[in-house]
Amino acid sequence: MINPLSLNMLQSQNVKLFDSGIEKTDVNAPTASASDMTKSFSDFLKNALDGVSAQEKNVHTMTDQYLLGNVDISQVMVASQQAELGLQLTSQVRNKVIEAYQEIMRMQI
Repeated sequence: MINPLSLNMLQSQNVKLFDSGIEKTDVNAPTASASDMTKSFSDFLKNALDGVSAQEKNVHTMTDQYLLGNVDISQVMVASQQAELGLQLTSQVRNKVIEAYQEIMRMQI
């Protein structure tokens, strides 16, 4: 059984942890408009997709360099694994976005 004194200490510790993560916001500060937020999100997605594309191009370049004998097989494998992980992450993010969209479409107004 938990001692009430230790329970109070734990609760105060949790409050301190949660309080430390809360940022104070100015009520009078200008907020970003929906179009600004959409543009920011679309820029983020575009940059992420460009990064995945660059990784894929890097794998092709590394493979060509390996065939010419300029790089080691380990470098090709590392680049290949990085590109594969990037593609898997992109696929999972796409799946979550589609799930969120479908959930929004199912909402009753």
